[in-house]
Formats: sequence, C-alpha cells, structure tokens
Amino acid sequence: MTKLHHSLSGLYVITDDKLSGPCLLEHVQHAIKGGAQIVQYRNKTNQAAIKEMTARSLLELCRDHRVPLIINDDVELAINIGADGVHLGQSDTKLTDARQCLGAGAIIGITCHASLSLAKQAEQQGASYVAFGRFFASQTKPDASPANIDLLTNAKQQLAIPLCAIGGITLDNAPQLIDAGADMLAVIHGVFAQEEIDVAASAYTTLWQ
Repeated sequence: MTKLHHSLSGLYVITDDKLSGPCLLEHVQHAIKGGAQIVQYRNKTNQAAIKEMTARSLLELCRDHRVPLIINDDVELAINIGADGVHLGQSDTKLTDARQCLGAGAIIGITCHASLSLAKQAEQQGASYVAFGRFFASQTKPDASPANIDLLTNAKQQLAIPLCAIGGITLDNAPQLIDAGADMLAVIHGVFAQEEIDVAASAYTTLWQ
C-alpha cells in the first residue's frame, strides 16, 4: 500500500478508547472533518485481533481523506495493515530497527520528553519528527515529567525535522506552543472529550491560519 507523503504540521489527534469507545471511527471522522492533519491510533487495552480490526478500519477512513495514520508503539501492527508509520516511546522498539522494518518512506516519530539531546539523537537515527512534553497538566499521563516551552524554541534552532508538542494542550495555551516553534500539536481530550468534535478540531486548526 502506498504511503502518503505530506508535510508534518497542524493538528495531530490521538485516539483514546475510554473517550470514544464504540464511536471511535465516528469520532475520528469528525476530527478529520474539523481539520486534523494526522491521526495516531493509541490503544493500550484491546486484544491484538480487535486492535488490528479497528486499525484497518481507521486506515481506510484516513485513506479516504488523505490523512496519514500513525500506530502507537506497535511496529508489527503498522506493517501488517500498511499504516503510514509509528510513534515510539523511549522504551519501545529502537528507532533504527523500526526504520529498517518500515522503510525509508514511513513516518516515524519518537517521544523525547524534555530532552534536546534525545531529540538530536533521534534526528540522526532517521526520525521523521520528535515529540516533546508534557508542557501542561495532562489527563492521559498525569505523572509525565514536565517540559519547558523554551525547549521548543531551542529545538527549532537546532533540529531540521518537525516538532510535535504534547501534554495538556488546550485552545488557551496552544498559541504559545506554536509561537515557540511547535509544528504539530498532539491533542486527545481537547478534541475527543468535547461535545462537538469537529468544532473543537476546527478551532485548533485555525490557530495555524
């Protein structure tokens, strides 16, 4: 399956089974309608067969709208369904191994927390983008170590790959992250916990205009 090639910027939505449940596909469709540029499928609970079935349905939806689908922490699943790439944590599959498995055209992002040195290493190893955070109090990962917004400014000066900010991002605090250098904002609750998901996604999308 041909991978999508596009610039990595804008609203980056991450799915949450607890928030969306059986409405996950519908919720993602609303997020894309509102302008989401990237979708990450994140599932920490379901059995492998259910995860794969859901991921395949998500990929079909994303293909229809020409939006890339990134799989969280699961290189094997990304390969099996032909997803556009993966997002890795520091304790997951090695970035170099993921790149070898997925190929040069895959999107591979990696969480670098608050470490510019980890981000530089990731860039050298072939990462497509790096994610920093949490920048604000996070409902998904309340115990994650905090990152300073100045990190984005420094990273923008020293890295050539796109930067993704994550962690407690709201419409109120998002502009300062973009101003500091974030190319993408990764959002979960700010979109999927809202009553009108497409409206919420659209509100984030307009921040880049």
